[in-house]
Amino acid sequence: MRQARTLMVQGTTSDAGKSTLVAGLARLLWRRGVRVAPFKPQNMALNSAVTVDGGEIGRAQALQAIAAGLEPHTDMNPVLLKPSTDIGAQVIIHGRAVANLSARDYHNYKPRAMAAVLESYARLADAYEAVLVEGAGSPAEINLRDRDIANMGFAEEVDCPVILVADIDRGGVFAHLVGTLDLLSPTEQARVKGFVINRFRGDIGLLQSGLDWLEARTGRPVLGVVPYLHGLFLDAEDALADARAEKGEARLRVVAPVYPRISNHTDLDALRLHPQVDFSWVGPGQRMPPADLIVLPGSKAVQADLAWLRQQGWEESIKRHLRYGGKVVAICGGYQMLGRQLHDPLGLEGKPGSVAGLGLLDTETELEAEKQLQTVTGSLCLPGGAPANGYEIHMGVTRGPALARPAVQLADGRADGALSEDGQILGTYLHGLFDHPDALAALLAWAGVSDAERIDLSARRQADLDRLADSLEASLDLPRLAACFGPGIAADALLAAAPAKLA
Repeated sequence: MRQARTLMVQGTTSDAGKSTLVAGLARLLWRRGVRVAPFKPQNMALNSAVTVDGGEIGRAQALQAIAAGLEPHTDMNPVLLKPSTDIGAQVIIHGRAVANLSARDYHNYKPRAMAAVLESYARLADAYEAVLVEGAGSPAEINLRDRDIANMGFAEEVDCPVILVADIDRGGVFAHLVGTLDLLSPTEQARVKGFVINRFRGDIGLLQSGLDWLEARTGRPVLGVVPYLHGLFLDAEDALADARAEKGEARLRVVAPVYPRISNHTDLDALRLHPQVDFSWVGPGQRMPPADLIVLPGSKAVQADLAWLRQQGWEESIKRHLRYGGKVVAICGGYQMLGRQLHDPLGLEGKPGSVAGLGLLDTETELEAEKQLQTVTGSLCLPGGAPANGYEIHMGVTRGPALARPAVQLADGRADGALSEDGQILGTYLHGLFDHPDALAALLAWAGVSDAERIDLSARRQADLDRLADSLEASLDLPRLAACFGPGIAADALLAAAPAKLA
């Protein structure tokens, strides 16, 4: 098979729009009949997803796979770093945790990581007609250039073209683009085929003189100016999404703490987006506001984040909340915090030892070296039941009398989690607990809204991917973009007329 055409999207900064642009281009090409795969050599993120081959990748790459009409696969993100401290991270290679390394030790490990990257890329390039590669952060981080596998180091190794994206909404877009280009080596500069300006709002005519200057200054085309898309829902790579949208009919107040090592906070997207839910993230130094439901999300460093909760006064706030009849849902690491004890005999998340949990469920959790990674289906053990689909990503094994009242009955015969005897607390290992429309309705009814509006997160995601692709189709110069790919199926598809939309 002829090897796929590859195009790499790099950004001038973190959150410039790399993940979004790759997702939108993947959907655009897929709609035009191209077999396209997303690829991110190295990702550092605490939001992850379980793949069809039983591994773990960054959640942004799972979203990009969905955009391309594919099941997520570990080859789409061969190196995932999950920070556990400010200077260390769990290193995941081809979907499996292989080590916990300091930043300095990981730098020495990079040649081995690059070998894994090139193996995965070769498989994707042989299997698909186009590969869209997402960089990480910025290619102009001088201190990270040595042994780089995430940006130009990868592009140079596989000899692929690059486009640079910058976020105009944060200001300084021309400085970002010109400065990034100037900090690259001559061979790296030659790889940059054009620019995309992201999140523009206003009169495009007022921007034109700047675009003309940029093209004259750099000798490279502006491939498009993508408008700011209000209300776009796409799974976040890592950053917390703004939750404080105006909701005139909000009937349930929900709060969740932002731990230092919060993970898979996308579990709460369905609550955050629900029109009848007033959702608030509560950060450090902020008092917990009155609420009907508290959600304790996942954590990459459970003992450390539990200590943070206590320092912030959450332990007493949660207990007071329960005394007044409030409800608590805890997922994965949050579920582990609810028990009587947390044991880490191997020192997987810090010094070996045990700490007291919140004591709200009669359970104990012990961290074990083998990480549990699987997608699951089942039903909620709530009145009336409801289908629950999701995935498990955890290293802890939880035991105790509270498990006699499970939260979820899984289709494989296992029981998951626990419901407290008074019916106020639900703990589970199931990420994606709120995603199924029926599960969301059942959980909202349990929390106090019996006639909640039905929302389908999966359908919303698909609709917004199409909305993003529509925007790119209208705002990008597709012939110039096709030239970046070079001759081949992807370029031919971009040069063809847009396919008719289904009614």
